[in-house]
Amino acid sequence: MTVIDISPSVMQFLLAFIVVVPLLGAVAALLPAPPGLRGKNPDQAVLRHGVTVTGAVLIAAIVLAVGFDHDHPATMQATTDISWIPALGVRIHLGIDGISLPLLLLTALLTFLCALYSYFKLPAGPSPKAFIALVLVLESGTLATFAVLDLLLFFLAFEMVLIPMYFLIARWGGDQRRAAAWKFILYTLLGSVVMLLGLLLIGLKSGTFDMVALATDNGRGLTTSVQVIAVLAIGVGLAVKTPMWPLHSWLPDAHTAAPTVGSVLLAGVLLKMGTYGFVRILLPIAPDGMRTFAPYLAAFAVVGIVYGSLACLALARNGAKGDLKRLIAYSSVGHMGFVLLGIATMTPTGVNGALFANIAHGLITGLLFFLVGAIKDRYGTADLDTLAGATGAALYGRAPRLGALLAFAAVASLGLPGLAGFWGEMLTLFGAYSPAEGLSRPAFRTFMAIGAFGTLLTAAYMLIVVRRVCMGEHTPHSQLSPDDRTPPPADGPGRPTAAGSPSQLADIQAYEAAAWTPLAALTVLAGLWPAILLGLTDPAVQKLLAGGKS
Repeated sequence: MTVIDISPSVMQFLLAFIVVVPLLGAVAALLPAPPGLRGKNPDQAVLRHGVTVTGAVLIAAIVLAVGFDHDHPATMQATTDISWIPALGVRIHLGIDGISLPLLLLTALLTFLCALYSYFKLPAGPSPKAFIALVLVLESGTLATFAVLDLLLFFLAFEMVLIPMYFLIARWGGDQRRAAAWKFILYTLLGSVVMLLGLLLIGLKSGTFDMVALATDNGRGLTTSVQVIAVLAIGVGLAVKTPMWPLHSWLPDAHTAAPTVGSVLLAGVLLKMGTYGFVRILLPIAPDGMRTFAPYLAAFAVVGIVYGSLACLALARNGAKGDLKRLIAYSSVGHMGFVLLGIATMTPTGVNGALFANIAHGLITGLLFFLVGAIKDRYGTADLDTLAGATGAALYGRAPRLGALLAFAAVASLGLPGLAGFWGEMLTLFGAYSPAEGLSRPAFRTFMAIGAFGTLLTAAYMLIVVRRVCMGEHTPHSQLSPDDRTPPPADGPGRPTAAGSPSQLADIQAYEAAAWTPLAALTVLAGLWPAILLGLTDPAVQKLLAGGKS
């Protein structure tokens, strides 16, 4: 079933358009604007260009989704297959199925919302031209990663996003941005070098780099030892990008230093590239190697779940001087642990849960980083002790809509039933209860119990954040200064007090509502109607795990 019948040639064009146009838009952003488009403010003109290009890509992605045959989501659609480097057997092979389509839509949506937000709130830094060009290159590389079906093209697209993100952190970031950017690039590049060796090993031993052909072969053309080596090499590179504990240490620094839109894109789409690689490459192409490493992957995943939650609890406690952006970054380590646990089960239930959790994390954590960035802009800090204040009012009393949306995003992140965060975690735990044949049930049920304990820790630190940031500290009235006893004015601009916290904050602005509402609405929609996503992923996952057989 398709909502609108679109010819295969038009579908091919749309997918190629989505991948190529951001790259062309990045080049155009660096060129002088035509006289008629310069306007009075060249900086605003290039920011408008970014909104236009990302908006066009989003519209094309929506049309592609509308023309997608939802009755056959396991079939590769909108495919293009052209010989590129015949000597190496490398082809420009593009296509989408029920696994990659949601990630394409998520990437197009988040990049457009970031461009729209930046039009009104550009981070401090060098030329806006360079900023928009880097965001567009980042979008092109991410979309290509989810669309290509050739191992070497996958590697090129996978690497394409590193340099733009490095410069976004290093040039437009906050404190310690250069150190964080270097840490990010070194970790990810070292992981990528190892991953390339694994990809080459698969291609040379099997005689092809075509991901569809390799998935259909289901590892039959590769010996078990080759599969084990390939999974180890490729898995390390993917685990760094995910990030999996203990290869995660670059992430908190990168998020803390990155500008708001950099954090949104890093959490919302870049982390998904690593888990997508596990599902698209390792599960179908090297199943014997994955079966060997699955228990270890699951063990690292649940350690990451608990470690991320404990780190968040340590940052959230009173007097810890914890940074709220850093806390959300550590929460990502825990959430991506659930994704890795689902993949490690090697079952349709677990992998579907992992893919659902991927999308839910992109929506919810993207919204959280938008909100934390806005709070930091208003307060001038993301320090939790400062944000908690001493009046007992905090965000609920100073910016009630902003506080309510932060509370909504927090309860969505902790997995409240009825919101998107619930289904992915539940399905991954179900998958761990009954893992694939050949995997130890007692071990995976232990991992399930640890993961379930991690959900309780997640609820604990998220509720502490809501209480402290939205409600403030409960300080006895007698200990408050006369200024703190005076309620804040009903409206007007924020005025920093001697303590450094504003007595009153601007609530959600129109441009912020435009950028954040789609994420909140989709979080509710995915939570109330999970079949809209699972109906796409499940047939594709079933086929992938069955060796290309529907």
